[in-house]
Amino acid sequence: MLYLDHNSTTAVDPSVLEEMLPWLGPRLGNPSSIHTFGQEARRALDKARAQVAHLIGAQPDELVFTSGGTESNNLALLGTVASSRCPHPRMAASAIEHHSVLTPCRHVAERGGTLLLLGVDGDGLLELAAARSSLCEGMLMASLMLANNDMGTLQPVGALSERARELGIVLHSDAVQAAGKIPIDVKALGVDMLSLSGHKLHGPKGMGALFLRRGTPLSALSFGGHQERGLRPGTENVAAIVGFGKACELAAERLQEDAAHMGALRASFEAAALERLPGVVVNAQAAPRLSNTSNLSFEGLDGEALAIKLELLGLCISTGAACSSLSHEPSHILMAMGRSPAQARSSLRFSFGRENSQEEVLRAVEILVQATQSMREGR
Repeated sequence: MLYLDHNSTTAVDPSVLEEMLPWLGPRLGNPSSIHTFGQEARRALDKARAQVAHLIGAQPDELVFTSGGTESNNLALLGTVASSRCPHPRMAASAIEHHSVLTPCRHVAERGGTLLLLGVDGDGLLELAAARSSLCEGMLMASLMLANNDMGTLQPVGALSERARELGIVLHSDAVQAAGKIPIDVKALGVDMLSLSGHKLHGPKGMGALFLRRGTPLSALSFGGHQERGLRPGTENVAAIVGFGKACELAAERLQEDAAHMGALRASFEAAALERLPGVVVNAQAAPRLSNTSNLSFEGLDGEALAIKLELLGLCISTGAACSSLSHEPSHILMAMGRSPAQARSSLRFSFGRENSQEEVLRAVEILVQATQSMREGR
């Protein structure tokens, strides 16, 4: 089977697994314990926190470990609202955010708040001038992803942060897809919070982090012990945190190499697809994108049916975000980009990883040709 769905999840790197294994066996300490075993675990957490912080240009004490991107996004958004104690908080988010941002924002709006959706152009890029004008005094917070999970489009977070600072608006960015694929510097971006997830960059599932700039108010959403400064109470998952740290270290070391490799794969894939497949459109082709992400629309075909056909032929891809795969609604991202429901339903996402090869890319196109021909002929 060919796997071209790395935006959904990546394989745990062998070096990451090797780093984790002792913490699933003999190294059994609780990081909150004061004895030797506990302090050994505490040192491992401190090392991992520094490794993650280094990847994004943060200080270790500005990180809160979570279970992943969804929890980080919810903590950032709902924790800011809780901290403000504002009965009618006003929030803004781009129309192409991940559901783990849009859903908590809508949750706030349904309970007396206001949600302003910031528009994007036909390539899925934030309409920056309109967004800057839409932000206003009295708005509590805004959220703009660094890279879109389906299109790979890179968003102008730094440019929006200037306006947010002028108005005293807390700015959050979902960097789950961007981390490990492009350089990230939270200081240069000017964000107050930024979300990360381990399994998108060859770390373990169920582990992530929230960058929280010093001095940014945030209230806990769960209660118990004092772990993670009380913002995420509960005994830390040491093995997963250690693995996450190692994955971030490797991502920092391999950033340029991986980007060049995956960019070459995508270029070959899109060139071959456009040459050999009639009725194919590369979505967001003109926009700055993650080097590993390609989103194609297949005129007259149903994307979900095509994805199933491809798997039967040995190619694993996605119609979009894995957490939305059970929804039969057209992609909210493509709809926000001005596509029709039929066009949105005809799209598939191909996302490449460091393990993929040029031979696999060409094989994937062959499978696409076979599958689309079969569907167009009613077979």
